[in-house]
Amino acid sequence: MTASGEKFIALLHGCNLDMLGKRDPGHYGNFTLAQLESEVRSRGVELGLSVEPFQTNHEGALIERIHDIWQTAAGVIINPGAWTHYSYGIRDALELVVAPVVEVHISDIGAREEWRRHSVISEVCDLTISGKGIEGYHEALSWLQQSISPGR
Repeated sequence: MTASGEKFIALLHGCNLDMLGKRDPGHYGNFTLAQLESEVRSRGVELGLSVEPFQTNHEGALIERIHDIWQTAAGVIINPGAWTHYSYGIRDALELVVAPVVEVHISDIGAREEWRRHSVISEVCDLTISGKGIEGYHEALSWLQQSISPGR
């Protein structure tokens, strides 16, 4: 919980998500990462949640961030980007998280290339949302707000 009493939600973004708005708008839309984070933060405020974004293109940095928040976050929303499909390091780090974890993908990974259809992190997440754009993040926040324990 933050000093103001809001519950802390870690919003974690992996590789290439800093290129939103430039990368394949047919799959990812025209919004930027800054716009996505601003919308998610605003929605968090409406729900009494403090959303703290983090994005990196370095797998070890994402793992370190998970290690930093594994006991302090009331909830986690993660879009690991391509690491979704092969990073057992991120999977193992997420396994430590004591709070609910929601995996979110902007595009529908189940309807994309064969190699994108499998997530190695889904089994350590409490919920997976895919193919809903920014709305998927809003859905994740609403689900977390209902799921997290009152004292976190």
